[in-house]
Amino acid sequence: MDAAPIDAQEPWMRGLHADTGYLLYRMGLRSGQMFNSFLQESGLRLRHYALLRFLATSEGALQRELSSRLGYDPSAIVGLVDDLEKLGFAERRPSPDDRRSRTVVLTADGRAFLRDTDEAGLRVTDDLLGPLDPAERELLHTLLRRIAETELDSGS
Repeated sequence: MDAAPIDAQEPWMRGLHADTGYLLYRMGLRSGQMFNSFLQESGLRLRHYALLRFLATSEGALQRELSSRLGYDPSAIVGLVDDLEKLGFAERRPSPDDRRSRTVVLTADGRAFLRDTDEAGLRVTDDLLGPLDPAERELLHTLLRRIAETELDSGS
């Protein structure tokens, strides 16, 4: 049974579209779907990509740091790093500060993958933000970054 198309003029739908939280949720879902579609060929998902992007900005990170910085459950980080290791995009190395801990680092293949996907990632963002002009895109980015940074600073 196919679902009927949603009529944006329905009163309940107009109510949802007046809720900023709901709109952010919908755009987050849509963005995730679009990024996952472009990543599908590589076998990765958006969570892998986010982890790779984080590692690209550091000399490596402990798995517990990845969990807290990215907001992922610690058990999810283990699986994501396992997947990236299998592809040769990341590796676990002994931590210089604590031999019992492992630091996750980006490999040369991981860096190459990110370089190769940059253009496709920009196309996904352009598609998602198509209705906005450049100034609106910049304003949206600035506001979302402010919210995200506040969330990170508060530890939420």
